[in-house]
Amino acid sequence: MNPALKWTPLVVALALATAGCARDGYYHDRNIDYAEAEIAEPLRLPGGLDANAGAMPVPQGRIAATTEAAPRPVPGSAVRRTPEAFVESRERGDSRWLVVAAAPAAVWSMLEEFVERQGLTVTGRDARQGVIDTPQARFSVQGALRGGASEVRCEVAGGNHAACLSALSGYFEMQGQSASASALATQAEAAAPTLAVEPAGEGWALSVPAEAERVWGELSHQLEANFDEENRQLLLERDPAGREFLIDYMTESERGRGFVAIVLSPDVRQMSQEIRLVVEEAAPGQSRVRAINASERRFTGDDQRELLERLADLLR
Repeated sequence: MNPALKWTPLVVALALATAGCARDGYYHDRNIDYAEAEIAEPLRLPGGLDANAGAMPVPQGRIAATTEAAPRPVPGSAVRRTPEAFVESRERGDSRWLVVAAAPAAVWSMLEEFVERQGLTVTGRDARQGVIDTPQARFSVQGALRGGASEVRCEVAGGNHAACLSALSGYFEMQGQSASASALATQAEAAAPTLAVEPAGEGWALSVPAEAERVWGELSHQLEANFDEENRQLLLERDPAGREFLIDYMTESERGRGFVAIVLSPDVRQMSQEIRLVVEEAAPGQSRVRAINASERRFTGDDQRELLERLADLLR
């Protein structure tokens, strides 16, 4: 397998020059312009116009009054999230794959070009399933959990091929740098998978249309990248075998406690709490994420739902 492709980024330099305006070699001094001013005749309005109408008359029309309140912000729209690169690595246990910020159709074309450039012999090709077979490895592409993104794998005998993934990563990075801004914008508009926070027993669960292994891998990456604030939202532990996480999280209800509520409660300051996240296989190709209180602090159904909505925003 050939090593990852190398390239030299294109560097563009721009130079701006400015020049001033002068008269007779000097900047014009306007302080004495009044001395040369002449008196002009008064302006006369054309016929048919009312001299008392004002310089900018207001049209006589009906202005519809409205009692509608200003639109409320969409939940999660202001959530801080680490910007995503064009290509990133994901893993769970021994499994490894790439996430590319482009729709599967675009990535499929890139993958075909990669195989051709590497001089590999194609023994099987299924565009519907997104699979290319060669004597060296099997390449596959499918939609990622994140809207407008794709997952790419390179496997040999069911296992990962590290050198192949490394070469693919370099190739996709090169494609990401050369792709036009309009193409990337079009790819980003692809519909995100349907994630929903739904009632589950006496609480709530996040329903995700993907296998539990993929959900755990993506959630692991997002929690590591975004849950990095002590006493507010922090990833403490992760268990790949049990598909679980332990996080330290300050709920929205706790963040919203005012001064009076804090003074009248046993807790004299806002506090976070430990919560366990569990990724479960709900059905073939369908998973759910549950949030379980792992502390002695109160954790209401509204708190549970708010946290799961936060996780849904990270996965979209």
